[in-house]
Amino acid sequence: MQYNSQPSPLLTTNMEKAMATFSASTVTTILLLAASTLYIQVEGSIGVNYGTVANNLPPPAQVAHFLLESTIVNRVRLFDASTEMLRAFAHTGIAVTVTVTNDQIPHLTNIGFAQEWLKSNVQPHVRTTNIVRILVGNEVISTANKLLIASLVPAMQTLHAALVGASLDRRIKISTPHSLGILSSSSPPSGGKFRQGYDTHVLKPLLSFLRATNSPFMINPYPFFGSSPETLDYALFRTSSGVFDENTNLSYTNMLDAQLDAVFSAMKLLGFSDIEIVISETGWPSLGDSSQVGVDAESAAQYNRNLMQHVTSGAGTPLMPNRTFETYIFGLFNEDLKPGPTCERNFGLFLSDLTPVYDIGILRSTVAAASKFHHATYISVLTIWLLIISNHG
Repeated sequence: MQYNSQPSPLLTTNMEKAMATFSASTVTTILLLAASTLYIQVEGSIGVNYGTVANNLPPPAQVAHFLLESTIVNRVRLFDASTEMLRAFAHTGIAVTVTVTNDQIPHLTNIGFAQEWLKSNVQPHVRTTNIVRILVGNEVISTANKLLIASLVPAMQTLHAALVGASLDRRIKISTPHSLGILSSSSPPSGGKFRQGYDTHVLKPLLSFLRATNSPFMINPYPFFGSSPETLDYALFRTSSGVFDENTNLSYTNMLDAQLDAVFSAMKLLGFSDIEIVISETGWPSLGDSSQVGVDAESAAQYNRNLMQHVTSGAGTPLMPNRTFETYIFGLFNEDLKPGPTCERNFGLFLSDLTPVYDIGILRSTVAAASKFHHATYISVLTIWLLIISNHG
């Protein structure tokens, strides 16, 4: 058999058609890959609070494996710096936030204690576990404990100095989460103000520290606790009459935006509107007492689904447009030993056997389904291309 080194006119025509089709296929594939990449970026901004006030939870290693293999969650906030926890998340790549408990804050103002805390709780794990943030306490200002409040910013500064000494300050940032109780006014959102006294003596130096270290201001907004029968739709991101801010002529369609903008307004009043805001806690209980409204699995699922969609959409808020918010849902599990009303023990996304209390789309099956769709679309385009070539062969 002899081969002609020059292609025949028919073959040339077929090749040109195939190349044209290939170009279309290439564009389609690139678009699909771009969409897939966008999805990954969206999922990366959603984390969970991993509380452990329970006596029936699975081992941390099992939980870490579950989050890695079965969910799209790749951020976790811990309420301490447990060695077992940090070892469990080793080699997972999951971004881990650890916490200095409130009782340790006064001691942390001592550089020797800060260095030792870092040496014992963080440095042994930095090579294997993706520790990205240390939180100094939790809702410290709301404790009304004068010693804790006075020690908060000095403790953060001292711990940062210890991080600098260990050459970890660029990798690990320091912040502290606040409840909305730090506000003396939140309505309308443009009138948000920090509580008098705390604003200049605590929050202004704290915000200065966050700006200097490129760290976020962390807030725990809970529309659930601010809702009533009349505002339930507004709190759950449902269609409602909303709220109109006469100072800015801006309309609010959901309570979370109003709460975030009230915090932003308070920060702006002190001259710190440039600092990133992170939602360190928010959620909705799936079970509660009969006196509470909207406390059921359907409402909880609706809040968290709408929350995820909203904070990752890039829409931002009326005062902070075109932003996404790193957000940590509370919580990973129902915690059966938590005190207080029934709802406090039922904020979890999962039961202790790792089955979902309700579905909000964070299980990997949703990602797998999307991937199968992309793959099927690509294969379909490829099949059409090959058919065109064979039909013109």
